Amino acid sequence: MIVKIRFPQGRPRQHRRGTNRAVSAAFGALLVPASLMAYSLGFWRLASDMGLAGQFDITGTFSHWQLWIGLGVILHAAAITLNRYGRGGDLELPQVLDALPGRRGQDTGELEPFSTPGKN
Repeated sequence: MIVKIRFPQGRPRQHRRGTNRAVSAAFGALLVPASLMAYSLGFWRLASDMGLAGQFDITGTFSHWQLWIGLGVILHAAAITLNRYGRGGDLELPQVLDALPGRRGQDTGELEPFSTPGKN
């Protein structure tokens, strides 16, 4: 016996922009304290290396101040991006990251022609 199940055709899926703005704003708000924690651990380790603070009790890979401050920067940039998207803007990277190679959309990579003095 062969049983065929037929499902009714529903309406086609629509891809709407900005459907997860509330979730984006919530994650952006949670990333701000996480980046602050990473900054504080990084500066604590740096102050500990300079002898200005007490002993830093984290050992291993996570005992380097460069890692904590870098993680804080990454989390902060992600929080800025998600909060901007959650407030109704476009999902874009911060303008600081436009200086990275390969990120400029308008730059063709060609040099401007050299202008000689006296010629128009």
